Amino acid sequence: MSGRNGIYDIPVHPLESAPVVHIVDNDEKFSKSLAYLLSSVGIDALTYPDAATFLNELDEDEPAVVILEARMRGLSGLQLQEHLAIKGYPAPVLFCSAHGDVTTTVRAMRCGAADFFEKPYEPQVMVEAVQQQVTVAGRSFAARDEQRALGARIQSLTPREREVLRFVMEGHASQQIAAALGSSVKTIDVHRARIRAKTGSDSLGRLVRDCYLHRVSV
Repeated sequence: MSGRNGIYDIPVHPLESAPVVHIVDNDEKFSKSLAYLLSSVGIDALTYPDAATFLNELDEDEPAVVILEARMRGLSGLQLQEHLAIKGYPAPVLFCSAHGDVTTTVRAMRCGAADFFEKPYEPQVMVEAVQQQVTVAGRSFAARDEQRALGARIQSLTPREREVLRFVMEGHASQQIAAALGSSVKTIDVHRARIRAKTGSDSLGRLVRDCYLHRVSV
């Protein structure tokens, strides 16, 4: 199955800033083999012998895909997946495990795993799955960055400006907001203008849509 991309005839899909793949598995031979396979199609991969080492070295701001063994010494792959989910880490998670029983697989998928492979895996199927999740990771981390940036802009508002914005998000007009806050329409319009300026929004309608889209609370 040799080909121009390396050992396997698998197409390379280059990205402008390709996410890295983290392989967390206490089987060093497996990890190195998978990392070599991925590198043969232009995907950077890093290997870790256990969850503790991975967490200690992880750069949470770097776009990534994570491949886990379900059962490892110390924190298991399933426990690591749940830990990352609680932290809101947006990397897609794949499992490649020698312990792919139904209970384990169901638990991983319910926690959001993108896929679950049993060892030994089929190389072409694995690479295609990783390539797909690399694309997903690029979008996921970009969305997380946009959410953070929008959240920071919202936090730059004064308490009264955030209060006005909450009324706007509920669909109230300036006259209604003014009545509710015991203020003048002119003052509310000044607040609305300041909200637009501080958040860099073309309109409050666009800002409201972005807040809902990125799940940013006011």
